[in-house]
Amino acid sequence: MQATLSSNWPTLLRRLEFVAYPAAAGAAFVVLSLGVVTWLPALAAMAHGLQRWRAEGDSGCFTNTFASFPRYWRSLWRHGLASTAAAAVLTANIVHLLGRSEPWTFVLLAAQAGIAATLVIHHVALAAEAGRAPGATVRSWTRGALALGFGSAARGTALLGAVVSAVLLSLVVPLGPLLLGPSIPVLLALSFADPRRHTP
Repeated sequence: MQATLSSNWPTLLRRLEFVAYPAAAGAAFVVLSLGVVTWLPALAAMAHGLQRWRAEGDSGCFTNTFASFPRYWRSLWRHGLASTAAAAVLTANIVHLLGRSEPWTFVLLAAQAGIAATLVIHHVALAAEAGRAPGATVRSWTRGALALGFGSAARGTALLGAVVSAVLLSLVVPLGPLLLGPSIPVLLALSFADPRRHTP
């Protein structure tokens, strides 16, 4: 029995990595996002840290996220500011509509929810593209994000589902939604964007 436990130990450690490293990257994202408008550059920096772990086996997800943040801030602060403003407007609209009882309210709520879902998919894909190619331009990241998030209905649905399920399933872990909610969807997007995935 002891031999069985010893042989299973490395496998268990490898499985724990898939929780520990995304959680570490998510922790760095949470800290960097305290500036509110810094959340998008922080998401891209987190994606870069996760990509280095995926591609190179670099376990410094937490420190790599912090190290790469200044570069992404310089590139994405305008985009982050605009996205934060858009999120604030959407939230205000939804809160306002929830207090109305007219029949047409449901249609407008559905439209707001659709816009929000589209923005979520786009930003997860944008972070993944930026994390994969830190030296590229914002325009290149945006093109890649559109292809990644919306080039396939199944892929876009999977990314949106990952955002929702990561938050719900991580509720059992202390601070799980904060640590794993952003990192798991980005990790999935990085997997979808990996060229090796499409190699015969």
